[in-house]
Amino acid sequence: MTLGPFLVVFLLIAFTALYVAAEFAAVSVRRSRIRQRAEDGDRAAAALLTVVDKPEALDRYIAASQVGITLTSLVLGAYSQATIAVGVAPWFQALGMSARGARSAATIAVLVVLTVLAMVLGELIPKSVALQYPTRTALATVRPMRWSLVLFSPFIGFLNGSGAFVLRLLGIPPVGHRHIHSPEELDLLIAESRDGGLLEPDEHRRLRRALQLGVRPARHLMVPRQQIEGVELHTPVELVMQTVAESPYTRLPVYDGDIDHIVGVLHTRDLFTRGLSGPGLESIRPLLRPILTVPDSITAEALLARMREARTHQALLLDEFGGVSGLVTLDDVLTEVMGGVGDELKGDDPAPERLPDGRVRLPGFMRVDEVEPWVGAYLDGESDTLGGRVTEELGHIPSPGERVTIEGVELEVEAVDNHAVTSVLATPRRRAKE
Repeated sequence: MTLGPFLVVFLLIAFTALYVAAEFAAVSVRRSRIRQRAEDGDRAAAALLTVVDKPEALDRYIAASQVGITLTSLVLGAYSQATIAVGVAPWFQALGMSARGARSAATIAVLVVLTVLAMVLGELIPKSVALQYPTRTALATVRPMRWSLVLFSPFIGFLNGSGAFVLRLLGIPPVGHRHIHSPEELDLLIAESRDGGLLEPDEHRRLRRALQLGVRPARHLMVPRQQIEGVELHTPVELVMQTVAESPYTRLPVYDGDIDHIVGVLHTRDLFTRGLSGPGLESIRPLLRPILTVPDSITAEALLARMREARTHQALLLDEFGGVSGLVTLDDVLTEVMGGVGDELKGDDPAPERLPDGRVRLPGFMRVDEVEPWVGAYLDGESDTLGGRVTEELGHIPSPGERVTIEGVELEVEAVDNHAVTSVLATPRRRAKE
């Protein structure tokens, strides 16, 4: 048996590898990188950009790859059976098998061997290369793929149309291939970049927090109702000016009677500008600005969009019964993404602290998801904060010194203020692992 059939077989496997690599590279390559190379004068990138920039064109490109893979696989099986299997049959016949049995055994043996070779050389290896080097692979395969698009165009139109027809019968709208990643996929990509050394831990943390704004409730960012610093509407102007002068904030909520009836926001600039340049004020009511009110179930991302539309730096969060749940400022949103930034006018918020005896002191208002790295367990429950989770587990308003164990973590209430747990001492479940 000559080498000719074997060369044809390996050529067909090479064509299969080409189409597999082109398919995986096309759906993995970054459009921004291809666009940049196209702008720099790369002709192959310019040709590829016309494909990856349009879902319909990318759909045809993928279809051409799949047609090529199918055709080369069919030709490979038929050709090997007609040539190599015929040449191998005498070897089995020499073992004492009948002519018919030898042909069947040779066909099966050749198909098994070629299937393994086709899977390894024609699918697994090119797929791995395309996923590891998508840009290089996509640029290297774009020219033969353009020829294949012309050659397979009758098949592509028929197959795409048939596929779309079946999807419509099943009630599924046909959607072309698009380079879209969910937030979860982006989170994984960011984590891989960090593990590969491309991102510092702080950069990774900021990017993750930015992605989570779309799913994190705004109440996770708010100043709780009990901690809102505001002024009463009927407070004398002189006393209001004194309060504002001593406050680190430039915008203060104004309430009528109690904090559940906030009527607006007082800007310190308006107060002092009017007090210095105009006649004496009898009330701060004329200086009030409207305050944005939203439900506390709104996501942080949606809240940020609402604040941008309303051109305001503050928003009042209301619970399901219409009561005030808390207050969110633009600074709270930025702190969530960028991390805490010190302010010379504001006191530093309590931070987690490791104690010499191995325990950690945690603020009661700390979010449950942020507590996990400190205690080695996720304290799952209905509450958003550590103090609320402790109260939920105890079933009553805690007193200092009370202890409770959640998920193997021993928690001791250290301080309570206005019926809210403000400080907790925790014994980590796994002290050796941070």
